[in-house]
Amino acid sequence: MVTMKDIAERANVSIATVSYVLNESGNISEETKKKVLQVIKELKYRPNLIAKSLKLQKTNTIGVILEDITVFNAPAIIDGINENAEKLGLSILLTNIRLEKRSCSNIKDLKAIQSVIKRRMDELISKKVDGIIYIGLHPRDVTEIIPEIDTPILFTYCYTTNDFHCSINYDDEQAAYDATNYLVSRGHKKIALISGLIDSMSSHSRYSGYYRSIKEHNLIFTPAYLKPGDWRFDSGYSLTKELLTTKDLPTAILAMNDQMAIGAIRACNELGYKVPDDISIIGFDNREFSAYYSPRLTTMSLPLRKMGLLSIEMINKLISGSLSDYKELKITLNCELIERESVSTVTEDLSS
Repeated sequence: MVTMKDIAERANVSIATVSYVLNESGNISEETKKKVLQVIKELKYRPNLIAKSLKLQKTNTIGVILEDITVFNAPAIIDGINENAEKLGLSILLTNIRLEKRSCSNIKDLKAIQSVIKRRMDELISKKVDGIIYIGLHPRDVTEIIPEIDTPILFTYCYTTNDFHCSINYDDEQAAYDATNYLVSRGHKKIALISGLIDSMSSHSRYSGYYRSIKEHNLIFTPAYLKPGDWRFDSGYSLTKELLTTKDLPTAILAMNDQMAIGAIRACNELGYKVPDDISIIGFDNREFSAYYSPRLTTMSLPLRKMGLLSIEMINKLISGSLSDYKELKITLNCELIERESVSTVTEDLSS
């Protein structure tokens, strides 16, 4: 392996001069700098980053743990992380737990999950990462499955109850509130809701936003308009058929994700209802397919890429100790309404 001593001898300069050139420091003449750089090129020198990191006690490497890389939210978050990592001169070590594919996919099986997560964290820490970003399978409290570590850690698409843990998430309740408000602004008064799984934190938060909007606009709250789904196309399809066979038909359906919304559109088509002429449908997540379905789906877009961008900025601040206020540790972002073709304006006589 070529060393700085070899470069110094070939260029007839001191080792300190070589170091100044490599680190772009010191008061070195342009002539000397060019001579040293030419020798570096000739000898095909590569700096020993491991030795440098041991000396500085910093590797400029961030470990990223994904609970499952196949979940739709992961690519956009990782893209944001990579973009800002490049700008900040940081490297990424990514590890995928594959939580949904493992025998421990039941999130209630805490011991199995804890074991896998601890092993992956130990692996990253042994490789001297400066910090860790943990990306959840879905938004939830992961306090019970996260081991205590000294390495700075940040959570996104999930959170812990530890006041000193940093987390970056989006506001489910506000997003559902905004979606319902949008339907009301288009003249809808009979708005049905197809929820996700009952024990999901996102389901509860989105229901709260829907209910808050209904009450604020003095609309009649109709329990028959509430249908518990399971996030899948089939549940949106079957539950919409139930909604459209009732006496008092809704004029709009808010589905808690795009898959169920697409299932709802299919059900409407089969029963002879046109979307949005006869019934309006709005989704959640802004999945790629939502822009290409017919009609193109109006939906709430999650700020996934921004969550990734902020994650790398925040973990870098945690590592450097530059956070001035612990209130900065908990960040909640707003979702964005993507208005397309699946919602129409309702006239007063149709919604009364």
